[in-house]
Amino acid sequence: MNAFDPGILRPRLPSPLEPVADERFARHGVRLLLKRDDLIHPDLPGNKWRKLAPNLRAAAGRTVLTFGGAYSNHLRATAAAGRLLGFPTIGVVRGDELAGRPLNATLAACAADGMRLRFVDRATYRRKADPEVLAELVRRFGGTEECHVVPEGGSNASAVRGCTELGRELSGMADVVAVACGTGGTLAGLAAGLPPGRGRALGVPVLKGGFLGEEIRALQEQAFGGPAGDWWLDERFHFGGYARTAPALDAFAADFGSRHGLAVERLYVAKMLYGLVTLAEEGAFAPGTTVAAVITGRPHSAPSR
Repeated sequence: MNAFDPGILRPRLPSPLEPVADERFARHGVRLLLKRDDLIHPDLPGNKWRKLAPNLRAAAGRTVLTFGGAYSNHLRATAAAGRLLGFPTIGVVRGDELAGRPLNATLAACAADGMRLRFVDRATYRRKADPEVLAELVRRFGGTEECHVVPEGGSNASAVRGCTELGRELSGMADVVAVACGTGGTLAGLAAGLPPGRGRALGVPVLKGGFLGEEIRALQEQAFGGPAGDWWLDERFHFGGYARTAPALDAFAADFGSRHGLAVERLYVAKMLYGLVTLAEEGAFAPGTTVAAVITGRPHSAPSR
């Protein structure tokens, strides 16, 4: 095995699939399962492992330069991977106004894991996929280093193909598989991995704007050459956008956690679970439906050492 292979970190795969008794689903004849991707690895949980592992193999020990906002789980996971596997990381962060402020918990964890944080103005950040802008950012922040660039959220063709395994792990286990969506890469791969005609993938976007469907179709084109799998989005549960929460969402997450012994992450997982409860109450799932909710992460804590 290559010494750089992420497999040396011993991920827990397939991740556990746990049935839970919840009357909000049971009274509508719906069975709820939790796909515990948050238990794959203590520092690289959930879809971060599935998306990063193929990208890290491609990087082959080179410096990884990637992108994210101030609360990016992707930046945090990439920094942790760099610490554990011994490769340099550079995080290009949206918002140059953050450069002079104390680091929040997410960015502080990235820095503690050795990631070099570089802040750019929001206009430049929006254009980061433009080849000329990207080349300039790599030159400016990577210098003479040979960098392997991973896009925001880790979502590219390699990551999407990596996430097909999630669908295969759930083959025959659920009629609907739900996942929270940021950049759409997990949903794009999950849908492709589900058996044709035997499973649908539901994405719950955590950003507002209505752009994600187009992004997912583009990712599937890059990864598979065209559309793959049966998926749809419900865009009602973003609670104002990325990194936004509300008292109602916090109360829901605390209640769900107390019912099922699960610490519920707020920015992604809580919104997905809230959406599923709402859809069940609306009668969106026929009696006899089994719904699997992918738990892609957990509330932040200090990284393990």
